[in-house]
Amino acid sequence: MSIALLCERFESDENGIKFTAQQLGIDLTYIPFRKIALSIGNGFSAKTKGKDYTQTFQDVPVVLNRAQSKNRRLQASYIMEALGKKTLNSSQIEFMCYSKLRTLLNLHKEGIPIPKTVFVPCDAVDTLKNGKEIHNEKDIADLFEQEIPSGAIVIKADAGTHGKMIMLSKNRAELENNIKETKPGLINPVGVVAQELIQKWFYDLRIIVSKERSKDPVCYPVAMVRAGFKDFRTNTFLGNLVFDAKLPQSVQALAVKCGKTISGDSQAWILALDAMVNVGEKKNVDEVHLKSQLDLAADAWDAVQKIKKDDLRLIDFQTWNRQLEAQFKIYKSISAYENIKNIIEENLQTNKDALVFHEANSCPEFWENTRLATGLNVAEPLLRGAQSLIDQ
Repeated sequence: MSIALLCERFESDENGIKFTAQQLGIDLTYIPFRKIALSIGNGFSAKTKGKDYTQTFQDVPVVLNRAQSKNRRLQASYIMEALGKKTLNSSQIEFMCYSKLRTLLNLHKEGIPIPKTVFVPCDAVDTLKNGKEIHNEKDIADLFEQEIPSGAIVIKADAGTHGKMIMLSKNRAELENNIKETKPGLINPVGVVAQELIQKWFYDLRIIVSKERSKDPVCYPVAMVRAGFKDFRTNTFLGNLVFDAKLPQSVQALAVKCGKTISGDSQAWILALDAMVNVGEKKNVDEVHLKSQLDLAADAWDAVQKIKKDDLRLIDFQTWNRQLEAQFKIYKSISAYENIKNIIEENLQTNKDALVFHEANSCPEFWENTRLATGLNVAEPLLRGAQSLIDQ
């Protein structure tokens, strides 16, 4: 029986899943989830303007949900489960991961370390029926400063991604202005979320945890590390470089606990956990030396980034992938890469008890960074997890 790969379009990750399925001999079919009409009432049908996918929907037992939009991904899981399909990840997991606040509430409930987080269920501006506006920025700022009295405050969109609407407030004026920018919408449905600024030095972690049906969850022992001083946000789209680092056993165990907390009773799942280390003053090298090493690594990293942007990935994926792998191998071979990796691993070992988790991703990007930095092709646990859900 086939596994359905549901997505809006084929980007690097989806092409990587398709390529890996071919290598593993797994039958994979495709379900579009954007310009398609899903009809219910007199039976069920699923049709694009040019093709009828109704039979595909009916035939597949398991759906690998790779819709990139959080809203579409949540709807996709609910629809598929209502049609009697099993999904990786489940709608329960998608509902949890959709909201940073929901994720953090559940981690907090289980005693897992998180940054101090404050939620004010009030929008920055209320608009009355007569069009008059009531501005709440000052009151919201007062509440945040009351709960996070010292240091900078980070304002976050609750359902944001790729660093969107994450703003650092270093003083009162910036705090009020950032609250004003937090308007209700798809990435921030209600209220305002703020966090203390974690002194993570120059790096943060992307940790992969997964589970197959009838097996214990596992944490991959090597994390992808995003490193650099260009931006305080945890994202490679914003200028950070990529490295790998071995995780201490205690961190792996904590990551598994996070995964179990978020997944609940789901039988099979895969998550990418974002974590920061509250390094503070526990730094193991001089920053002048560190920045010089990052500058050297950046030169080789730029060549990787250039290939990533090449449109060849959309025309000839396998050729593009070979070029990307070759350039990434060059990047990892330079001495600056190894030097920075050693600095990170040593610092992580020293500060392993200062780790905090701040987000869980149910549809992590992996082909271009995680796979090449850590050696883990996330497509494999994705496909194995989906396979394990097929009734034997």
